[in-house]
Amino acid sequence: MIHVSVIGCGNMGGALLEGLSKADGYTLTACDLDPDAREAVAEFVDETTDDTGVAAAADVVVLAVKPDIVDVVLEEIDLSPEQTLVSIAAGVRTDRLEPQTEASVVRVMPNLAAATQNMAAAVTGEEIPAVVEELLDDVGEFVAVDESQMDIATAVNGSGPAFVFYLLGAMQDAGVERGLEPEEARTLAAQTFKGAAETVLRSERSIDDLIDAVCSPNGTTIEGMEVLWDSTADEAVTDAVLAAERRSRELAGDDE
Repeated sequence: MIHVSVIGCGNMGGALLEGLSKADGYTLTACDLDPDAREAVAEFVDETTDDTGVAAAADVVVLAVKPDIVDVVLEEIDLSPEQTLVSIAAGVRTDRLEPQTEASVVRVMPNLAAATQNMAAAVTGEEIPAVVEELLDDVGEFVAVDESQMDIATAVNGSGPAFVFYLLGAMQDAGVERGLEPEEARTLAAQTFKGAAETVLRSERSIDDLIDAVCSPNGTTIEGMEVLWDSTADEAVTDAVLAAERRSRELAGDDE
């Protein structure tokens, strides 16, 4: 059994614990000062604690706290070279973490879909231990990137779910406006996004080719796509991603 502890059981830390609880081979410890946060994840873990020293006994220690308290937490835990520290704190680079611990350091940007084992994650580090690769595989898919690309990866996969929820909500609202029941519109929109995403992942065709495959001449889809092509929707999405990337750089202290 691999002992994994998560320090910081907010939305993302909780999602990781929930996803890992559905996989085999893990002993899970949840650590948070907030009793409500501990209670929220209690059903997914083997133990909860408010003591970072207890959490520090794990094989893999996941740091899921806000960037501004990372250094405080690291002062409280004493990890050995045999352990692995996984930081999911946005904008906190490995060169800030490594001098503060003897453990192997890996930086990961996950997302909330870890809870359903459908996470997209970006990972970077001097070396990615097999135990971390296994952990990430158990809650979704991951790509290894150079640390210089972590800010844009954070924007795409870390912030990305919120952007997708926004677009999904717009489709749902359009359906409701034209007479669908809210739950009907929600199901149709969400399953459409899910199916489209699976198609992209399983196909070697380009996005443009897949769009063409849905668009029949003089059909309904091409009418809708003409509206999108004539709009600035793609620019708005790009602006949202770049704004998130910029904020990640600010958190890292790099405003270039």
